[in-house]
Amino acid sequence: MKNLTVLLAAVALTATAGVAQARDLGPDEALKLRDAGTIQSFEKLNEAALAEHPGGKLEDTELEEEYGRYLYQVEVRDAQNRKWDVELDATDGTILKNHQDD
Repeated sequence: MKNLTVLLAAVALTATAGVAQARDLGPDEALKLRDAGTIQSFEKLNEAALAEHPGGKLEDTELEEEYGRYLYQVEVRDAQNRKWDVELDATDGTILKNHQDD
């Protein structure tokens, strides 16, 4: 029983540590990073996400810092009205994830 309690505590700490590492960035901070050249322009990032789904439209965007890395998350509605979650590395525009949202 003691081992199970220790295991559950370790799992809970690990799960919350991951959450604590992600931080949403507000518009002012995002613009400062863009202006400093730390991240790509939002136009370029949006174009890269839309290139994955020709004819799609942006529904939502979010910039966050996770483990020292800037991630740009985009929700795209494609031409067939399916919703996609696209995640890009905001520093170079590389597509990291591209999956259909349920």
